Amino acid sequence: MKFKLPILPLSSLKPKSQMASLLTAAEPQTRTPHPSDPPEDLDDVLCSAQQQAEQQQSALAETPPFRSLSGESRIERAWAHWTKLGRPKLIVAPMVDNSELPFRMLCRKYGADAAYTPMLHSRIFTETEKYRIQEFTTCKEDRPLFVQFCANDPEVLLEAAKRVEPYCDYVDINLGCPQRIARRGNYGAFLMDKLPLVKSLVENLVANLHVPVSCKIRIFPKLDDTINYARMLEDAGCSLLAVHGRTRDEKDQKKVRANWDAIKAVKNSVKIPVIANGNIRHLDDAHDCLKYTGADGVLSAESLLENPALFAGFRTAQWVEEGEECKKDRKLDQADLLVEYLKLCEQYPVPWRMIRAHVHKMLGDWFRMHPHIREDFNAQHILTFEFLYNMVDQLRELGEGTPLYLKDTNAATIPENGLAMSAV
Repeated sequence: MKFKLPILPLSSLKPKSQMASLLTAAEPQTRTPHPSDPPEDLDDVLCSAQQQAEQQQSALAETPPFRSLSGESRIERAWAHWTKLGRPKLIVAPMVDNSELPFRMLCRKYGADAAYTPMLHSRIFTETEKYRIQEFTTCKEDRPLFVQFCANDPEVLLEAAKRVEPYCDYVDINLGCPQRIARRGNYGAFLMDKLPLVKSLVENLVANLHVPVSCKIRIFPKLDDTINYARMLEDAGCSLLAVHGRTRDEKDQKKVRANWDAIKAVKNSVKIPVIANGNIRHLDDAHDCLKYTGADGVLSAESLLENPALFAGFRTAQWVEEGEECKKDRKLDQADLLVEYLKLCEQYPVPWRMIRAHVHKMLGDWFRMHPHIREDFNAQHILTFEFLYNMVDQLRELGEGTPLYLKDTNAATIPENGLAMSAV
């Protein structure tokens, strides 16, 4: 069902498409009402969303762009903004087709302090309403939020950024994607050979946005080049730097360990907040990385896909080391997490390709034990929530799956508000 949405007085936006995205009114799948769902008045929803957008736009208008500040003042403002957000430490990394709203909300329930959207293509985002509606959805609880774009044209990037500016805490530039599609599209880590262009991308956003600009990078083979790169971005006005401790050519994360020493060197070389990315398989890794690198936060990606409760201290069996005092958590396993994710997808609709990918990740171990269930799943060209819930029930009937483990020192509780508490 689609609703006609009110036009908002946001001069830089095309409000209908942005608000449709914000409210997830364009539904790729049918929402199945639950008996416990409270009655909802559409007029109240629309008015509330409109008021929220107007308030955010008004607040932005009162905030001067970073271009009006000197270097030291920009640094102070970068830290003031980070502090205002609560200095989040445990952060969901940007993942194409994987860090969408329902998954972000699931991770937030289990300890994530902040999250990135999937990488959005700036040109397609500015040109295609359907892309905007399907690929960028958010809600008021989805904060702090980084919205990430790939780009190679400063003006196109700025147009895309202005559309999301009222709904995020950072506009992030993807300077780290190492995949072939990034090479063909001339973006991501393949801009490391075009530093003047990178600088112009950052400077143009900083000069025209009221929210801070962040950048996510990979390291160069030579440490000095990495440090110079980080300082250039800081000088251009970048307010936060996320550093993936692998080079552009180091794509296999299972074979190549991230270089925490390089991240530590960047942290010691710049004045803005730095987030570390790489080797975060469970909560102990997050603790160790923060301590070793001195970084202000950590990102996790692939490990979160298999275990969205990672930041709450839960871990899968493969990361339980011999001799560690970990106990099976009989109340939570990956199938439970998938069911929670599916319910969030009913609440916040997303394309089925995203849901399909998460099912494979969260039930991967179960599928290996029961390959006929996986084959049946793969044969479904059209998915429904009913089929997926029944599939989970069928797996449970076949016996216990793979439990999650909880280390006593990391014991996390999930209170009634649904937010995990875990010390870092």
